[in-house]
Amino acid sequence: MYKKQLTFQRIICMVMLCAVAIVFVYSLGLMTDLYDSLYSTMMDPDDYTQTTVTGSIIYYDMQQFNSDLTKASIGLILVTLVLFLTNTHTRRKYYIGNFISVGLSTVCNVAISVWALSEISSYRAQYKQIDFEQLKAHSELWKTYYTDSTFWFDASYVVFGILLAGTVLLIANLILKLIMMKEEKRLIGSRKEVGA
Repeated sequence: MYKKQLTFQRIICMVMLCAVAIVFVYSLGLMTDLYDSLYSTMMDPDDYTQTTVTGSIIYYDMQQFNSDLTKASIGLILVTLVLFLTNTHTRRKYYIGNFISVGLSTVCNVAISVWALSEISSYRAQYKQIDFEQLKAHSELWKTYYTDSTFWFDASYVVFGILLAGTVLLIANLILKLIMMKEEKRLIGSRKEVGA
């Protein structure tokens, strides 16, 4: 049972590292379609209201959020690496450092997921307000990329769903570890009683 649990915790830590890496890659790709389709509609970089397409200002509105999301995803990677620094992936018994690293990872993952999903949801609603007929006409005239897809916004549910699912498994592993440590302590205690 211990070998299976140790394998499980190693897998969970690797899943967490992959999940935060996916969040980072997502943050880099989030603005791709917006840049390709909306940037050329902005007539004056100093005055974002000067645009050939109503609603294309979302490209500039999202810049700060996208920058913050990228920084937050780098922070998540660093927090997840603490799991490995404290040997959470290989330790048979957990110590205070392991509990702190799991707790820190859990809090950060949940907080950033809630924040990012709420922001992305509001930007998705703003994106849907774009005049796509104007955008299509602009695209045909200037031979630029056109899309009315909300793929990058919708992908956030998958990306942060993976992150939250990994976090749930991390907590489940911690609970299982506590149960096994308690059981091990009980068995050692009963052996001492038999030996006495």
